[in-house]
Amino acid sequence: MTKQPIKTEQTIQVFKALADPVRLEILQYLNGLDHEVACGEVGAAIGISKTSGTYHFKILQAAGLITARKEAREKYVAIDRGTFDTVVSHFWDQL
Repeated sequence: MTKQPIKTEQTIQVFKALADPVRLEILQYLNGLDHEVACGEVGAAIGISKTSGTYHFKILQAAGLITARKEAREKYVAIDRGTFDTVVSHFWDQL
């Protein structure tokens, strides 16, 4: 019996995003909150530069792990639990 390859590009993006320690730290921080927060606050809390934060937030958003919205000059992010429920919880079903 041969295994089927992982079915979606999103699944690949999710696990690539989760493979980075900085992105995991961002997700851990966001997981402790019940509301959206400014990217700058996240960066200050975990000690990363604005440039580094922008890079990591872009990858997390592309993978669907966070939601983001821009208001004036500030960007606000929050964890997207739906993606975790869909992709990570059902990982074994996709193998």
